[in-house]
Amino acid sequence: MTGTRTLVSPAALARPRGRAVYWTVFTSVLVLFALAFLFPVYWMVTGALKSPDEVARTPPTLVPEHWRPDGYTDAWDLMQLPRHLGNTVVQAAGAWAFQLVFCTAAAYALSRLRPAFGTVILGGILATLMVPAQALVVPKYLTVADLGLLNDPLAIWLPAVANAFNLYLLKRFFDQLPREVLEAAEIDGAGRLRTLWSVVLPMSRPVLGVVSIFALVAVWQDFLWPLMVFSDTGRQPISVALVQLSQNIQLTVLIAAMVIASIPMVALFLVFQRHIVAGIGAGSTKG
Repeated sequence: MTGTRTLVSPAALARPRGRAVYWTVFTSVLVLFALAFLFPVYWMVTGALKSPDEVARTPPTLVPEHWRPDGYTDAWDLMQLPRHLGNTVVQAAGAWAFQLVFCTAAAYALSRLRPAFGTVILGGILATLMVPAQALVVPKYLTVADLGLLNDPLAIWLPAVANAFNLYLLKRFFDQLPREVLEAAEIDGAGRLRTLWSVVLPMSRPVLGVVSIFALVAVWQDFLWPLMVFSDTGRQPISVALVQLSQNIQLTVLIAAMVIASIPMVALFLVFQRHIVAGIGAGSTKG
């Protein structure tokens, strides 16, 4: 029986010098990566606390000379962040709900119901991943305009349903569910919908969490599509409003607005990061 190969042998780790070198290198790498990821966040948060002259100063100051928290209050009021954050929440929540319902239903049908030409249908869905998103902007816009959905949240919700990646991720997860559990539910008299609702969905919480994060982040950070379909500034999401309202705004106020706009997604990731990792791992365990 062969042991697991590692970069440092167990014999080297058993010696005091080997342990000291290992933990020194490990701690140094960990600190460097933490600084690489956290320093831009620190720079953005503290940049909003500086004066405009201090932000543009060369060389820059690492710590604000005078703490000015009014940059955040000005951003909240001047850029109408409550309204635009509310618009973004409505658009992201609707896209998430539509995508979760329809992608889950389609993935369950392709995985468990085995429809005729299911493989061909799945191949056609996956083929859309090779089409650049920019090539679909004009057809989508013309369709939305013909349906009279401009300046309507449905213009965000309906195109978000057609997400081939999330559908494939769900199907892969459903393929790995134990067949014995599904057969036991069928023997107990559960129909297809009852099996989906009472058996499949409770077992699929990790992948549903991953799909939820992907759906929410995609809408939250999207810029081009909301810019095209929302000409009414009062209905624009935060990603578009930050650009549209930044013309006559001080740099510190704009930085503060960016910090506030990023808080919901950062908080969402921190809360559900365990489910994200579990879902991605569960979706990739089977070759």
